[in-house]
Amino acid sequence: MTTPRKPQEPFGARLRHAMDTRGPLCVGIDPHGSLLTDWGLGDDLAGLERFTRTTVEALADRVAVLKPQSAFFERFGSRGIAVLEKAVEEARAAGALVLMDAKRGDIGSTMGAYAATYLDQDSPLFSDAVTLSPYLGFGSLRPALDAAAASGSGVFVLALTSNPEGAEVQRATAADGRSLAQLMLDHMAAENAGATPLGPVGAVVGATLGDAGVDLAINGPLLAPGIGAQGATPADLPGVFGDAVGNVVPSVSRGVLRHGPDISALRAAAERFADEVRTAVGGA
Repeated sequence: MTTPRKPQEPFGARLRHAMDTRGPLCVGIDPHGSLLTDWGLGDDLAGLERFTRTTVEALADRVAVLKPQSAFFERFGSRGIAVLEKAVEEARAAGALVLMDAKRGDIGSTMGAYAATYLDQDSPLFSDAVTLSPYLGFGSLRPALDAAAASGSGVFVLALTSNPEGAEVQRATAADGRSLAQLMLDHMAAENAGATPLGPVGAVVGATLGDAGVDLAINGPLLAPGIGAQGATPADLPGVFGDAVGNVVPSVSRGVLRHGPDISALRAAAERFADEVRTAVGGA
């Protein structure tokens, strides 16, 4: 009989510690074709392996969070997934928290299968957290929320994303007059009630939004994509997140990755962004 694994320290505590000791920066691992070409690599499995291995080697021992985008590995089939599995294992071994950017969202047993893929400690793709889409109804995420609680992992739920098309759904009005984004944020706050120092349910809120116009006091982390190539800067964070800025995990991908394949240049770029975030956030 297999002995059940003990849960890790809760995700919110592990993330807070990583942010406080390494700086509150998330770097994406996005091996899309144009970046592989920019690095002088082929848009093939060998290029994927070299890109991923170099990024993990450069950053996993110093940034708080690494965020592999699953789609860029899935496009190479099972061999690409094998590269992703190894990256997750090696990044976590080096001390980075791994946030799997998969944006899964479904119902019932299918959501349960997604949860088992990313949030079960016996899965080869087990990650510290995963991104989820709640727009089949927040309750559809229950299998993932329960799996995260059981394993000490976290989830980041889409609320207000950085793509302009998102507003047609996320800014729509629910029956009680709240925006759908605010409705989702309120659900997240309920899940995180009483947790210290942060709850395990984070929200994805784009750094490009200007004034977000919603209540972001969810007692959980706030993943902020859009820094760098999408036009936002660390200086924009206080204006978007207000009093919640101390819980923000700014996410940058191309702004760091374009400096590869030189490891020292990747590290220097990540450190520059981390310093800019510290300056912008200050003592929040």
